[in-house]
Amino acid sequence: MTRKDRSSLLSIRSFRHMFAAYALASFGDWFDALAIQVLVAYRWGADPMLLALIPVTMALPAVLLGSFAGTAADRVRKARLMMVCDLVTAALTLCILAAPNMTWLLPLLALRAACGVFHVPAQQALTRQVVPPALLFQATSFNGLVNQSSKVAGPLLGAMTLTALSPQACIMLNAGVRLLSAVLLLPLRGLPAFHHTEESLKRGNSSRDRAWDAFLHNWREGWLYLFQAKKVLYTMTFGFIGLTALLMIDYQFPTLLRTIDSANESLIGWLVSAIGAGAVAMLVVLNRLNRIGYGWGLGGGYVLIGTGIALLGLCPPGTGVLLLLGLGALIGIGNGMYMVTQNYILQKETSEQMIGRVFGIQNTVSSLVLLTAPLIGGLLIKAAGAGGAFMLIGAVTALIGLAGIAFRSAIWGASAPAPSRNPVSAAGEGTGKAL
Repeated sequence: MTRKDRSSLLSIRSFRHMFAAYALASFGDWFDALAIQVLVAYRWGADPMLLALIPVTMALPAVLLGSFAGTAADRVRKARLMMVCDLVTAALTLCILAAPNMTWLLPLLALRAACGVFHVPAQQALTRQVVPPALLFQATSFNGLVNQSSKVAGPLLGAMTLTALSPQACIMLNAGVRLLSAVLLLPLRGLPAFHHTEESLKRGNSSRDRAWDAFLHNWREGWLYLFQAKKVLYTMTFGFIGLTALLMIDYQFPTLLRTIDSANESLIGWLVSAIGAGAVAMLVVLNRLNRIGYGWGLGGGYVLIGTGIALLGLCPPGTGVLLLLGLGALIGIGNGMYMVTQNYILQKETSEQMIGRVFGIQNTVSSLVLLTAPLIGGLLIKAAGAGGAFMLIGAVTALIGLAGIAFRSAIWGASAPAPSRNPVSAAGEGTGKAL
């Protein structure tokens, strides 16, 4: 992103507040996630199957509520919905502090995950609402940059905090930053549900008979729209296939690292920080390029992620930390490529009034995978060992990526549309209401 691009984007007051709130929430989530993994894997000594239950439990609310949450995000004031989610998340996070075992922890994680189900589509829809189309790629990359930067800073500071204090201290910090995130969203609470274009007004006038009928109408409309928007549908299908492989081991990194160095609890924090650092580096490159081919971004990202995971599986006990961090950075580079490309496609190829619903459906689809993939991964690790499972899943992920690159023209077209090369001047036309 050029200096003018950054200046233009950050001159939007609504985006600044939303961006700051999102940055705090992302940082707290990574701090918290590391603490919970260490608490369960190292302090409680949970086996791979119990670890697999954590993502399954957190996915269930998204399966049940995901597409409805997206519909709600399109119909209500998005900043207010995000504030409510932040406040409830903070309260539930404090309750997690008192959880003595997995029996108590899992239900609390499920309830907290339900708040995230509503928060994600609201944040994506609000981004589309307050950011001009010409700056959309930059905003998507900027949000991704913050997410990955928090993946560096959160686990890094979390590892240091764990050394000096305890996992409970990290969990308390997440509750605090969620409260601050809600405060930052206060100035945006008056923003309308959506821009009152002629299309949205017609939709609103036709859906005033009964609120529930209107809600169900919009929910069905979101699914119908998805099957008409081919590039969006293909992107979500490709992501579904790749996620099925990746999520088998996504929460099993502590299991693998225990076999490499059983005494180093903070190693998971360093590895996740390296993954985040690689993603940040790739996001900086993409900001400068200001475009990426759909097939190369999605397929290439999976190739790098899969290669890094497979090589991690080959690491024997006593492997040096620098090599582990290098492989983590490789995974992060692929993650940065994939994440920005996918979010940009969903933002670019979806109409503004459908953004919340599309991201809600995506959340539902991803969570459906989470209901089964981690359990299969846990069984695979028990059968083949952590190293063998990582090697197999990494190879499958890389092959999926190669298929995406090979068939990119058939799936996404010959070339991806690029953002405006003069985003500052383009943003000046008809976007005054977003400032």
